[in-house]
Amino acid sequence: MATSIHSPNPAVVEVTRGTLVESRHRVHAVVADAAGAVVHAWGDGDLEIFPRSAIKPLQTLALIETGAADHWRLTDERIALACASHSASAAHIMAVEAWLDDIGRGEDDLECGAHMPTDETAAHRLIKQGAAPTRLHNNCSGKHTGFLATALHMGEDLRGYTGADHPVQRRLYQALMDMGGAELSGTGRGVDGCGIPVYGMALSALARAMAKMADPVAAGLGAARRAAAQRIVQSMAKHNFMVSGRGRLDHAAMTAGIGVAKRTGAPVFATKTGAEAVHAAILPGLGLGVAVKAEDGTKRASDVLMAHLLNFLGAFDDGARIELAPFLDMTVVNAEGAPVGAVRPQAGWDRA
Repeated sequence: MATSIHSPNPAVVEVTRGTLVESRHRVHAVVADAAGAVVHAWGDGDLEIFPRSAIKPLQTLALIETGAADHWRLTDERIALACASHSASAAHIMAVEAWLDDIGRGEDDLECGAHMPTDETAAHRLIKQGAAPTRLHNNCSGKHTGFLATALHMGEDLRGYTGADHPVQRRLYQALMDMGGAELSGTGRGVDGCGIPVYGMALSALARAMAKMADPVAAGLGAARRAAAQRIVQSMAKHNFMVSGRGRLDHAAMTAGIGVAKRTGAPVFATKTGAEAVHAAILPGLGLGVAVKAEDGTKRASDVLMAHLLNFLGAFDDGARIELAPFLDMTVVNAEGAPVGAVRPQAGWDRA
């Protein structure tokens, strides 16, 4: 384990062009263990953030704990899809449609809204067809299908399931408090991009919640939650394409993690991005949780620091580092694709 770092200053991710540092991003980060101790920190661990989609693994706990996953005989792929911020590739859309069909519901039951796919092929196809995106294309459509599956199993009204007072959302709110170990009644409130409530929580609480997912035994979680947490991590890692999409850090990191597991026997791990440059990681082999937030909401900064944090913590071997080169050695290119700079943590960020 690396020497513990507790820096009052955020890590800085630099963007260079030629001989100059052209831009700098300040990134707060916390690494915690399952007992709740902060192992490493850069910047303000008490910084209140909206964790956005980084908490989807926590939001999926209820799908399993209520018995809905067993009732609907959900595969691990569908558990991963419930945790997804997917790119809306053809494979993602087909998977969501099939799941909705299996529970007797359709796109119109989703309350997540519509947006263009982030998968370029899928987006270009819609444009060529002159077609508008649907709710299926929303990166959260898998999560919302999980909400519907849970509500149906529990005999709850499907209409308004995105409302703060709906049982689906009350369960998620309670799980956030239980796992993060912090009261949220006095924190910020908002509405996430997909329409559900979003609650302010400290960056350190997010890291602690992920650490409990990483080592639920050491965290003292009950048998049902322990089993749910373990299944979620395994499902996300195994079906990481469903969680994310090609060319994205979550897909690359979890794929590399599978390679490490095959080569060394280490447990697989899970990572999960969120909007506005929030990122979280669940590391069972180390018993750690990681939470990252770039102050300016720039994803390249959170991606680069998360990749370097995973490497710093020992999650990668040489083979994984080669696979993660697009993030560990991110380049700035010009219009012809020639490298002209780099995106990297400022020198010394990883030294106490």
